[in-house]
Amino acid sequence: MSYMKGDLLTRTRKLVKGLAKAEPSWLKAMERVPPPTFPRPDGKVKKISLPEDVYIRKFFQKHPDSKYEDAIKMTAFNPPPARVFGCRVLELKEEGVSEEEAMAVANMEYRAEKKAKRTAYARLKQITRLQGKKLPPNPYPSAIKEIQAEERKYIRDRFFDPKILKIVEKMKEEKAAVMQDRIRGGGW
Repeated sequence: MSYMKGDLLTRTRKLVKGLAKAEPSWLKAMERVPPPTFPRPDGKVKKISLPEDVYIRKFFQKHPDSKYEDAIKMTAFNPPPARVFGCRVLELKEEGVSEEEAMAVANMEYRAEKKAKRTAYARLKQITRLQGKKLPPNPYPSAIKEIQAEERKYIRDRFFDPKILKIVEKMKEEKAAVMQDRIRGGGW
């Protein structure tokens, strides 16, 4: 029914009229009291934009690797670094600082925070090595490394899982059969 135009009521009417569907019990009641229709301007939904979005774009232009290293976690309470950067620039501009200086200060704060996280984890690793304990997981991992850790077990499976090995054998046989057909047929 997704290819048909109109709301649920008109779609159902068309299907019933064309004898493609039996008349549902709710159709008459819905025809008497149709659902409300809400007006939309030009049928388009307006894009939501925030004041800091301009600075977030500039942040990603300056730090393109941040898209992958500083993942946006929907369940986290802390905003992503790009949003913090944008809000900080707006905050500094409200205090009367020029835009260039505000961006420079926010950039410096971002780099300092990133460096502090790295040194804190390095120090934590030193302490655990001295104590002879197991190294803790990185509290600030990059998104790429998190994805790779999740995929690691599937990568190993493809070499040892019997089901996957059977699929690979079938694919090899099919490829060999296609090549034999090409050779016999005299070309492509």
